[in-house]
Amino acid sequence: MDFWSGKRVLVTGHTGFKGSWLCELLLARGSEVHGLALKPAEPALFRQAALETRVDHQVADIRDAAAVADRVRIVRPQVVLHLAAQPLVRRSYREPQETWATNVMGTVHILEAIRELDAPCIVVVVTTDKVYDNREWEHPYREIDLLGGHDPYSASKAGMELVAASYRKSFFSGSDVRLATARAGNVIGGGDWAEDRILPDLARAFQAGRALEVRNTHAVRPWQHVLDPLSGYLCLAEALDGPEGARFASSFNFGPEPVDHRRVGEVVEAARKHWPGEWKDNSDPDAPHEAGQLALSIERARSALGWTPRWNFERAIAETTRWYRGVSEGKSPLALMQAQIAAYEAGQ
Repeated sequence: MDFWSGKRVLVTGHTGFKGSWLCELLLARGSEVHGLALKPAEPALFRQAALETRVDHQVADIRDAAAVADRVRIVRPQVVLHLAAQPLVRRSYREPQETWATNVMGTVHILEAIRELDAPCIVVVVTTDKVYDNREWEHPYREIDLLGGHDPYSASKAGMELVAASYRKSFFSGSDVRLATARAGNVIGGGDWAEDRILPDLARAFQAGRALEVRNTHAVRPWQHVLDPLSGYLCLAEALDGPEGARFASSFNFGPEPVDHRRVGEVVEAARKHWPGEWKDNSDPDAPHEAGQLALSIERARSALGWTPRWNFERAIAETTRWYRGVSEGKSPLALMQAQIAAYEAGQ
């Protein structure tokens, strides 16, 4: 915890779902939090948690190189956690150019701004489990496996990995900038209101008293509560800052234990234990391609960083569903969020 106390941290994408949870986690650890992101979509956890008044909030587009450079120059961050992205697979089919520009060139802009700053900095670029060339096999993907990506989202995230590796080798080798990438699986948690995600869709349907329509019922994903990968990103940043930090300047997977790689249908059934409702299989064989089988190996993070996930599948589903149901019943989104962070940090 002491590492983060008073640390000047820039979070890109801070108005998004993961960014909001990360800001709250950093505030709990005593950091000085600065943000750079688009205006939050509505509804937004960022607004529900009143983060606009509790962090240094700056609206800017990661595709705007000049705005990014100005922000980095003003903040002079000691740590940069780069989450800003176009994060949706199906949207990437509709808007491929925006997806590539945001994910790839946005990463170039933030790394170029850090290079121009010419000061010590710890950088964690967040990508996804979908950066791998998915062969639809059961074995978990390791950091040394081939990058790929079928859809524009996945391929652009793999492009982010290549950008990071290029900057690390071309500009940051031997410098005071330590750069790593973090690949996380299917992240869930209260306050995600994005389209085409199973638990936000469930919350919207059950609150409205209608049946949830589920696509890709049999798809297997590495489900994890948002606090698990976020704790991994922070653990990685700490390792990068250490006396042997240069050896951690590479890529790390942050996912659940193998037993928590589950089918979408199992997610729905687990959630219904905490919020009863009806659902139906609405799989569309003509829908745009999405991976059917995807699992991550977390052995590198476990052995090199000492990081392991704390909340298993059942706990992650329970905490997420309780947040959505609690908010629908009038409870404070921020209070629910802070209680979960306190429990997580205490190891409960």
